[in-house]
Amino acid sequence: MAGSNQSVVTEFILQGLSSSWELQIFCFLFFSMVYVATVLGNLLIVFTIVSEPRLHSPMYFLLGNLSFIDMSLASFATPKMIADFLSEYKAISFEGCITQIFFLHLLGGVEIVLLISMSFDRYVAICKPLRYLTIMSRKMCVALVALSWIVGIFHAMSQLAFTVNLPFCGPNVVDSFFCDLPLVIKLACVDTYILGVFMISTSGMFALVCFILLVISYTIILVTVRQRSSGGSSKALSTCSAHFTVVTLFFGPCIFIYVWPFTNFPIDKVLSVFYTIFTPLLNPVIYTLRNKDVKDSMRKLSSRIFKSSKT
Repeated sequence: MAGSNQSVVTEFILQGLSSSWELQIFCFLFFSMVYVATVLGNLLIVFTIVSEPRLHSPMYFLLGNLSFIDMSLASFATPKMIADFLSEYKAISFEGCITQIFFLHLLGGVEIVLLISMSFDRYVAICKPLRYLTIMSRKMCVALVALSWIVGIFHAMSQLAFTVNLPFCGPNVVDSFFCDLPLVIKLACVDTYILGVFMISTSGMFALVCFILLVISYTIILVTVRQRSSGGSSKALSTCSAHFTVVTLFFGPCIFIYVWPFTNFPIDKVLSVFYTIFTPLLNPVIYTLRNKDVKDSMRKLSSRIFKSSKT
């Protein structure tokens, strides 16, 4: 390890999800299928949105970016976890560990801002429909996506600013299947209470405040929708309920893990699996099953592909 880090630990040992060989084989097969389904599902959404002109609207532009982030979020640690199921020595280098932490907070920060942008899009579409195309212009959508990446980068860098220089000279076993900041800083050879408080004020409170703002936003939208009884309002309600489901599934585990970083609950591993593996899979399922336009576009796209393959 680099001398600037003043550490003797050059790698961390990941305990994984289970020590049972039979269960690890089952997990290898199960999570391999989940990962493939996640990547293919999100790729299908991105490809459908790009190729179908009827989906070239602000809402689907943001949805396509969300699918790309979900696919990336599922890929920063899952492939190594799957490979580790077949390995007895589950080690990761210090640099690899820091890289996982960086991409976790980068992609998490980007997804949070994207979810807020999608709630803003639905708010404008329902509460200010006559000004929707003016407010949610192409320039505005690109700016929102760019802002999400800027926030994600700054958030990730703020988490690593103090972590990379922590001295690690003793235990190096991480009780998870990937390097997560609350678990790694506990292994440092110094008192990390202040760093833990900083983590609460950035990751934990950031997620909690954003979740509360999103709840308020969707509450306003729900009240507005309930005042209408047309078919368009029913469609809007279905779309917003799908969005809020995704928001709850993503923010719930994040808030639980990062608001209480000083304690280690047995359910932490389950929550880590949920928001890094299952949520990126559930997002395309929720959006495709609850969205008629996306389903119709996928059918047309698959029909065109099938006909072209026959010819």
